[in-house]
Amino acid sequence: MTPVAECVAAFIFGTTVGLLVQRSRYCNVAALRDAMLFKTYRNTKAMLVAMMIMTLGFTAFITIGSGKPMHFDVGLNTFIGLFLFGIGMVLAGACTVSTWVKAGEGNLGAWWALLFTFVGMFLFSLLWSFVYWPPAPATMTGAPNVAGLQFGFANAATLQAKTGIPAIAFGLVQTVVLAAIYRAIVRRERQRSQANAAAGSAESTACDAWADPSGAAPQGAMARAADQGA
Repeated sequence: MTPVAECVAAFIFGTTVGLLVQRSRYCNVAALRDAMLFKTYRNTKAMLVAMMIMTLGFTAFITIGSGKPMHFDVGLNTFIGLFLFGIGMVLAGACTVSTWVKAGEGNLGAWWALLFTFVGMFLFSLLWSFVYWPPAPATMTGAPNVAGLQFGFANAATLQAKTGIPAIAFGLVQTVVLAAIYRAIVRRERQRSQANAAAGSAESTACDAWADPSGAAPQGAMARAADQGA
């Protein structure tokens, strides 16, 4: 594929994804925040579906040998960085994807969030270059390492490379776990909906009884009984 064709394909793909995100109002922060604070799972279910699709696609590509051999630098610094990034997303009120969408819609707060995202990445690159590079990669030998300030592994290979088991097998296991979480959420939503419907029906019956002091069966309850008998 020529560079021009790659640019056109990237433009079409990016535009399509951007349109879908903008119209669906999808946000990674909302997927977790709404589930924990408001017990609503619309974005959570969307995130789980996206993760299942991405997991199967990613591990399938690795299994058939597409792309370059993958190695990762994994350590305590990864978790610290993710934690700090998560705090930033909560303060910004959006994830990076939805921040881009809001910026495109003209949200000034999103523009500030994007600006200081770039400022933070630039400052970190300077800090890494002057303080930790190149000693950190050189000191990462695969054992816990204080000098590298990462407590992890440099150039860590994938599970497929280490075990010889196709990556798609690990992808299927993760997909099953994600599907189980999705199923549990759907079941919980269904139970809540049924409980709300039952509570609403009981409240309506009580209101009908209160409105008819004669002691006869409330008209609303009689109508519902007739409907159920029919």
